Amino acid sequence: MAVFAVTYVYAPDPARLDAFRPEHRAFLGALHDAGSVVVSGPLPAADGVGGALLIVEAPDADAAAALLDDDPFRREGLVAERVVRAWVPVIGSLGR
Repeated sequence: MAVFAVTYVYAPDPARLDAFRPEHRAFLGALHDAGSVVVSGPLPAADGVGGALLIVEAPDADAAAALLDDDPFRREGLVAERVVRAWVPVIGSLGR
């Protein structure tokens, strides 16, 4: 399995982000339990725009993106931008 760093930039809609956050976290938690999402968490807002970093294991970038297609934040139009990039950890470990 390859490792991918996925970044989200959130839409500037704090009320809707708050409303869907429990469902979003449950979705990612299930992917974590299944072994696909290694770790995820928010990126602090810069200039009022927040986001997230997700480290995902998948066969390729398309599969990594497909894993996250049903994320409630994405479904609700709250992910303004998503970037999937291969990531090659060199120092440290992912705690597996």
